[in-house]
Amino acid sequence: MTAKGKEGAVVEASIRTKLKAIRLVALDVDGVLTDGGIYYGNQGEELKRFYVQDGLGIRLMLDAGIHVGLITARKSQLVARRGAELQMSFVHQGVKDKWFCLCEEMGRLGLEASQCAYMGDDLIDLGVLTRVGLAATPADGHEAVRARVDWVAPKPGGGGAVRALADALLQARDQWDIIMARMIG
Repeated sequence: MTAKGKEGAVVEASIRTKLKAIRLVALDVDGVLTDGGIYYGNQGEELKRFYVQDGLGIRLMLDAGIHVGLITARKSQLVARRGAELQMSFVHQGVKDKWFCLCEEMGRLGLEASQCAYMGDDLIDLGVLTRVGLAATPADGHEAVRARVDWVAPKPGGGGAVRALADALLQARDQWDIIMARMIG
């Protein structure tokens, strides 16, 4: 059975139930918050492309009282900057054991795994994805990941996947109409 939100997102009833319980959303960066490409400039600098609608989705979740943070195996000043711009709950870089890192955040916030969602796109994320309340991946996540998650976003990484998760989460929590009224003014 599926439920269709006012904005057209179709989410199965079982996923809506999981979404309602979520209090923390943790995200991988490369391939989730970005398109997965790593761009180098002539001077050796690294560049990343972030999708503005994903950023607004993160802010909407934060404003709704949902903790949102980043857990990534790579290190980048750009990721720290983006996390600070969005006032994210936490940004952990250079992480070898993402599950352990998420467990530390859950402990700090007094949350259980069933109250956490994680969006990852590749095999390195499976250790977290198989343990959280809602496992998600972008439309272009690795096929082995897509086969093991609860929800596959209709959009690719760095192109609206995080926003799709945010919209589905806010709709499931019956906060969508409040947000729309605030945006319309």
